[in-house]
Amino acid sequence: MTSRAADLHRAATVVDTHNDLILLVDHFDQRMQPNHFADFWLPELRAGGVDVQVLPICLEEQFQSEGGLRRTLLLVERIHRLVEEHSDDLALCLTGADIDAATSAGKIACIIALEGAHGIGQDPELIHTMYRVGVRVVSMAHMGRTFLADGSGFDDTSRSRLTPQGIEVFQEMERLGIVFDISHLGLGGVEHVLELATRPFLATHSACLGIVDIHRNLGDEQVKRIAELGGVIGVAAAIPYFIDMQNPSADRVVDHIEHIVGLVGIDHVGLGPDFIDDYYQQVYGGWITPPEWGDDLARAEITRPSDLPKVTEALVSRGFSEPDIRKVLGDNVLRVLREVMAP
Repeated sequence: MTSRAADLHRAATVVDTHNDLILLVDHFDQRMQPNHFADFWLPELRAGGVDVQVLPICLEEQFQSEGGLRRTLLLVERIHRLVEEHSDDLALCLTGADIDAATSAGKIACIIALEGAHGIGQDPELIHTMYRVGVRVVSMAHMGRTFLADGSGFDDTSRSRLTPQGIEVFQEMERLGIVFDISHLGLGGVEHVLELATRPFLATHSACLGIVDIHRNLGDEQVKRIAELGGVIGVAAAIPYFIDMQNPSADRVVDHIEHIVGLVGIDHVGLGPDFIDDYYQQVYGGWITPPEWGDDLARAEITRPSDLPKVTEALVSRGFSEPDIRKVLGDNVLRVLREVMAP
């Protein structure tokens, strides 16, 4: 890595909008190995220069119905305890000002997110409960269906809009200051949110349909409309299916970044790698994905947080300016978080 890229990465505020690390922390906790975060994730985050970390809570299938609320709150509590256990390195952030204070103090600013919102069920008032316990980023569906919306995995069958409960939750999120996450939402839901939204939001871990034709990626018109609202697309650099199944390299990640920049400019792209590989390998012995995605899969070059400087290196090699690289690495997402999470 060149010294210029290394210095730039170190100086920038690096924001990762999607790392499922709490699932692996919980996995090891249940096996009486409570030091997993300290031994593995904290060094990884520091090596990757991560300054702001969104921590999504994604529920395993066995918890996605009647067990959703309990499992969600248990993982929320685990994040709170994680921050307390590592208070010298981590800070739980509820506002944009909290994020700035944490990063100024050299801590990693942690933001609790819900991936799927199964815990809300069909009770919209629970979005207030989630807000009270610290949740500040929410997606309404994962691969399948919730009481709020359909996930992108249903695009071949339903393509439905938000449910009445979903509309109420969305409107309360905008009022409370919770950032909406459009990643995983089905086509009908995406269109509905684009009609309803009055504030910028995130696609925390997506990529470009114009480069890789897979249901989880965003089409050019969707990218343009997200940008019109001031939103940001976090490129899922760690997911080969989204980036390029045969060549999921850092340079290919920059192809997705460049595609977004070509459509809407530099102010609407960030990084949401979706670091899930270690969880899949540890828990399942390999990737668990829908059969239609295929299994001819190369290993992503960006697999762990310590790989993030490779993206900076690729951006430098591609000729991006220093201010533009800073925007991609974190400044764009920070703008949305500060605006929506403001006190």
